[in-house]
Amino acid sequence: MAIRIKKDGTEQSGLVDDNVVQPFRLEKSSVRGRMVRLGSVLGDMMKQHDYPPPVSSLLSEVLTLCLLLGAMLKYEGIFSLQISGDGVIRTLVADVTSKGEVRAYAGFDEAAVKKLAKRKKDTHQGYYHLLGRGYMAFTVDQGNIENRYQGIVELKGESIVEAVQHYLTQSEQIKTYFKLAVHPQDNYWRTGGIMIQQMPEEGAGKGDMEPSVEDWTRAAMLLSTCTEGEILSPVLHSADVLYRLFHEEGVRIYSPTHIRFKCRCTRARVVDILRTIPRQEIEDVCAQEGKIMIKCEFCSEQYNFAAAELDDVYQEKR
Repeated sequence: MAIRIKKDGTEQSGLVDDNVVQPFRLEKSSVRGRMVRLGSVLGDMMKQHDYPPPVSSLLSEVLTLCLLLGAMLKYEGIFSLQISGDGVIRTLVADVTSKGEVRAYAGFDEAAVKKLAKRKKDTHQGYYHLLGRGYMAFTVDQGNIENRYQGIVELKGESIVEAVQHYLTQSEQIKTYFKLAVHPQDNYWRTGGIMIQQMPEEGAGKGDMEPSVEDWTRAAMLLSTCTEGEILSPVLHSADVLYRLFHEEGVRIYSPTHIRFKCRCTRARVVDILRTIPRQEIEDVCAQEGKIMIKCEFCSEQYNFAAAELDDVYQEKR
């Protein structure tokens, strides 16, 4: 279902959207895009983890990019974006299912993060320097090895956005432009982003003309004028933002995907992980601690196993 935004903007006026991925297309060109808004879902996730502000800021950016990139793909399964570096923030991971279920976590040295973040107060790079040198991995997992795709690229540029943009332009040869905003509003994290890509026309043959360079340049220039206030506004509907930016391009929006937090951890999956560890090692921990405790990095759920339960854990699968 597509909705044509009217010239006066009344089609969607008065509505407030949040925790959504909003797809759109510019009718005058071969430019397609997505707009992401995260409010309460992101706020609840950050409150649950209680990360230091630099970590929350970078993880919010990764989660937003994960949603933007995942929404551009046709798949049934899980899309994940992972960053691994040798800095004081070692890991940033976010994933989203094709149903719009998200989760994310970070691995870091808390004391070092606070020390370095305080030393360098200029946050223009969004604390990107705290990642150090490393790589970024894009993964599409559809439940089997045959349909699993992964792209790995070195961290480059001055921000996570620049690193992703470089990968898509150089490796995938798809012109891509992002505009992101991340900010804690009243100590409650909020993020948003818009991505546009220049795609070949559907059904176009090899001999057809390439999409217009002028069209792409104009669309990217218009997106560059979008302000953080417009992206993050909790009262300005995404359709209104898109109309303000692209009304001269004939912007058309489509049905949004609603985002919610949902972790996929279960006790059964934790048992499978324990079975990969030699039983003697687990028994030694139980003897010292009185139990085995495993905490999910994504949702902070704790799974406890007493020594008496190890027989059930290590019994052979039938």
